[in-house]
Amino acid sequence: MRFFDSHCHLDDRAYDKDLALVVNRAKKAGVVKIMIVGIDMKSSFKAVKIAETYPGFYASVGVHPHDSKECSDNTINHLKDLSENIKVKAWGEIGLDYNRMFSPIEEQEKWFIRQLEAADELGLPIIFHERGSNGRFFDILKDHKKEEINGVIHCFSGNREELEKCLDLGLHIGITGILTIANRGEELRNMISIIPNDRILIETDAPYLTPAPEKNQTRRNEPAFVKSVFLKLAEIKKEDPEVLSQKIFENNCRLFNINPV
Repeated sequence: MRFFDSHCHLDDRAYDKDLALVVNRAKKAGVVKIMIVGIDMKSSFKAVKIAETYPGFYASVGVHPHDSKECSDNTINHLKDLSENIKVKAWGEIGLDYNRMFSPIEEQEKWFIRQLEAADELGLPIIFHERGSNGRFFDILKDHKKEEINGVIHCFSGNREELEKCLDLGLHIGITGILTIANRGEELRNMISIIPNDRILIETDAPYLTPAPEKNQTRRNEPAFVKSVFLKLAEIKKEDPEVLSQKIFENNCRLFNINPV
């Protein structure tokens, strides 16, 4: 089986001392492609640099809603220039987060919209973040585009109504290690059957959201652990792991316009 970790943050300083070992463990686990996701200008540049170092590694560029207050036209222009790198295959992680409110709502919405426009201009798929926006996320997307949107909801953690809205917009659904956690993942496990196989991506969000059983041994997540997310997914869906893993791998490659070979 081949796996594609569709969302991780290998640029995080948690990997500064042993990145090569982390990469080797990912390869041994069958993780042959990895998307390193930018959250601001600095992390986006670092993500691209790491992606350039390893075959099968790719990067996205963008400004996370938490960092919206630091965003500017200059930031967007620099990220657009960076996106010309052949390793950049997506724009994100962008969206709205009214849960922690690290940036004011007006700043989040302004730069969310501007980044949607940038992604459109560049023809890049979008990696979305949404937490507690009370429907405002969907309002902005519907105002911005009338057609299906080429992107993925990273670490989906909403309710059934929100899941159906995401699917109606044509979005892919990113599944993390939350799926494997007994209490926290119960609602998500109950909704898995709703998601068509051709809309599912698996991700780690490393170094965060370590899945079971690895979370019993370490707090730091890493791309190799995406296999545990997948195995739980296949168990819930009651499908042949080899067939399902190939389908999900193809989903990633199609969304990010990456050669599956």
